[in-house]
Amino acid sequence: MPPFTIGFVIFPDLTLLDFTGPLQVLSRLPQSATRIVAKSLAPVPSDCGLGLVPTHTFANCPPLDLVCVPGGNLGVVDAFCDRETIEFLRGQARAAKYVTSVCTGAFILGVAGLLKGRRATTHWAFTDLLPLVGARHEKARVVKDGNVITAAGVSSGIDFAFTVAAEIAGETAARTIQLGIEYDPAPPFDSGNPDKASAAIKSAVIAEGYEDSMSAYRAGLDKATRL
Repeated sequence: MPPFTIGFVIFPDLTLLDFTGPLQVLSRLPQSATRIVAKSLAPVPSDCGLGLVPTHTFANCPPLDLVCVPGGNLGVVDAFCDRETIEFLRGQARAAKYVTSVCTGAFILGVAGLLKGRRATTHWAFTDLLPLVGARHEKARVVKDGNVITAAGVSSGIDFAFTVAAEIAGETAARTIQLGIEYDPAPPFDSGNPDKASAAIKSAVIAEGYEDSMSAYRAGLDKATRL
């Protein structure tokens, strides 16, 4: 039996944990192969400066059983406004068993037309924009609608990966991976969800530039609908 092929589509300025969290989990799936796919084989800079080395390009990537698109800040806008990226995702999605995203990667799927009429999630600050790509927001860390699975913001990608791992290889395999990476989160603070964070903390996060980012997303989505 051929290996279950997992592909991550990467692009400049992606959020590193959106990619590496699920990668760490899914690369441990038994009888699987992981591909890291970009427009070229040149190193791809992440949002924190670490360069990522693709294993495949859009041109030579084989058919994927699972395609995953991480998110980011303005790099996502560049990605969903790029015709080559969108066409690659559309092509892979036709035969993929699972089409997935983490955080604002949902908007790249959305521009490709893969979220139309679907329930989906994304980073909490961007959920109001989901209807612009035809999706209905569902408030959850991981949302599954048919073969489309989306994760909320950043760290949600790890929970997403375990959800997918259990579906593909069974709960025992997923639990084994969980113990192997000692995934037993116990954060020292309880501000990881907008419903739990104080108003001051939420304001501080928005002040980091999220309003400007949302404006850029709106403008980019308007442009991308013409791709």
